Amino acid sequence: MNLFRESLVVARRDFLSIVATPTFLLFLLAPLLMVGFATIGGVSAGQVVKNAEDMDRLMIIVPAMERPAFIETDRRLRSLMRKPPLVEVRDVASTSEAAIARWRDDGAVLAILTGTAANPVIAQRDKQGAAGTYLATLAEAVAREGLTGAADPAAASRPRFTELEARGPGKAARSALAYGAVFTLFLLTLLLAGQTVSMLAEEKGNKVIEILAAAIRLESVFFGKLLGMLGVALLFIGFWATLVGLGAGLVLVQAPADVLATLTLAPALGWPLFLILGLLYFLMAFLLLGAVFLGIGAQAGTVREIQLLSLPITFLQVGMFGLASAAANAPGTQLATIAQWLPWSSPFAMAARGATDASLWPHVVALGWQALWVAITIWLSVRIFRAGVLRSGGSWWPWGNRASAPVAEDRVAT
Repeated sequence: MNLFRESLVVARRDFLSIVATPTFLLFLLAPLLMVGFATIGGVSAGQVVKNAEDMDRLMIIVPAMERPAFIETDRRLRSLMRKPPLVEVRDVASTSEAAIARWRDDGAVLAILTGTAANPVIAQRDKQGAAGTYLATLAEAVAREGLTGAADPAAASRPRFTELEARGPGKAARSALAYGAVFTLFLLTLLLAGQTVSMLAEEKGNKVIEILAAAIRLESVFFGKLLGMLGVALLFIGFWATLVGLGAGLVLVQAPADVLATLTLAPALGWPLFLILGLLYFLMAFLLLGAVFLGIGAQAGTVREIQLLSLPITFLQVGMFGLASAAANAPGTQLATIAQWLPWSSPFAMAARGATDASLWPHVVALGWQALWVAITIWLSVRIFRAGVLRSGGSWWPWGNRASAPVAEDRVAT
């Protein structure tokens, strides 16, 4: 409790020293200068769209004797098309009703053909789209080859079209939502967590850090500064979330009913839980990266050194963003597992997982894992700072040998 109270004192001091200044208004308006990130978002969003197109598919469920003919005909016609969707041909005898119902709910399934080549029933999602027409062409080609015993060659296939309505979003849409969560967390941490790199430079210059180190634990100083910057970050997010929410509300009030009907995309966990987890993962990402930046920045003594340290810090952030983005575009793969277990990319990757996977227990484990690494990172940062800057040894256990550490730190301050 003493450690926590000391941390709150430092956090309150740093929070007020930042917020109660005119320059904080410039910090609040900084997103207006972030237009350059639209380029990064556009390139990554293009990759998401490409992945979405690759995931679109057509389902064909026919008797076993017609299945080889459909596969061969699709292979021939596919070579004539520019970007044909994926076609899956299934045997009706081995396909369950539950699987068909699941495909109907999957927004990535554009059309489903059932029945036979002579009398196909084509359920299509878009009446004006080419998916239903392609399946009808396939059935016509198979029927004309005489595999179904059609009596009238002029009308070998008589398709019947129905409407295919999806009751849930497709995998591609949820992958896009997962990437959006990764990009949002990355943008916020890049803008906010990077500020911690220069927090100790001024106090090292005017010897305030030695006074703090002699009065309270260094762990309290580091953790308190992180909490202070976290309070600034949450104030920043609350300010912009309010503005964006009010603006979106005004737009939706004026939007037509057909536009509102299209806003049905929901993450696998549901919006309330997804947003709560998103906030928790932002807190973990901020504390994890902020602890790293604070530890690195504590070694700098001048503004020039801080500027030199900013480059590797930026590389670290972009690297974690790239890894988490790849995991969002390929859920369930080994790459996604690596991104979810690597501490500094774990908050981004797990936020993306919440959009595509409805399991809750992995998030509980991930939050505990990330909290453990926050403590480890602060512990290492304090040890390096004490040995490299204060030139004092002390115990390598953060709360051990409490009597000797302040004496050494006080001697340095004196």
